Amino acid sequence: MTTFYCRSAFISDVHLGTPDCKAAYLLDFLRQLRCEKLYLVGDIIDMEALAKRRWWHAGHSAVIDEIFALARCGVEVVYIPGNHDAPMRGLHGQNFGGVRIALDAVHVGADGRRYRVSHGDEFDPEHVGRRWMLQFGEAMHRFICWSNRRLHAMRQRLELPYLPLSIIVKSHIGKALAYIRAYEARVAADARECGFDGHICGHIHFGHVRELDGVLYLNDGDWVEHCTALIEDHTGAMELIHWSEQLTALGRASRELVWPSSAAALALAPLGACARGLGELHRAA
Repeated sequence: MTTFYCRSAFISDVHLGTPDCKAAYLLDFLRQLRCEKLYLVGDIIDMEALAKRRWWHAGHSAVIDEIFALARCGVEVVYIPGNHDAPMRGLHGQNFGGVRIALDAVHVGADGRRYRVSHGDEFDPEHVGRRWMLQFGEAMHRFICWSNRRLHAMRQRLELPYLPLSIIVKSHIGKALAYIRAYEARVAADARECGFDGHICGHIHFGHVRELDGVLYLNDGDWVEHCTALIEDHTGAMELIHWSEQLTALGRASRELVWPSSAAALALAPLGACARGLGELHRAA
């Protein structure tokens, strides 16, 4: 297995606990990753989805195991919860197995530039606005993810590379693109007003590195549709990588595990309980 070196790595919108999560791709990335800092920028465990349906996959346990393994090896791991793992926000300031929980963070790059890091849902008017708009948006996103799963399965059978359906939708539908551009502008404007050189976030599942009026907007994307991470090298340069294009080798996915009630409750417990119990779930799978 090759090794991927960088100074800092940022990932978000993994949505562990849902069938849309590309855990195998993320696990491959984490096993190759060698970095000083790893930022988990929200929506890592989809507690909202788990509360509605008890679903888990052994590969999801392996992802969490690998994150804790990186922390044990000396990587500084910062977990900034998002709207889908919002219960974790109540644990900010605490440390579980080397993983520090924070509401947001300030990252200082190797070149001295200062970035605010947050999930980004605070800049989403649909998330803080009318509930029916939020529900409609989530329903549309679930449909895209459902279609994406089936497209991915078909391409796998044909031995074709992974191609996220959503990148076609978001790049070519006018309203979707306008929403993304407006979101980017709000994030960059806030960074400018607060005196930061840039803002690193996730939330909208559309990775992008863009300069807006002298401020960097950096979105690390997701591991549901696009399999992207934001990487800082040892000079401070930032780059968005698409791991589906750099993938080395993937084993066959292990079977779906439908949890009993006690195990589902464990997933919604604090991260410390997850660290102790997910190994047992992994063995059971």
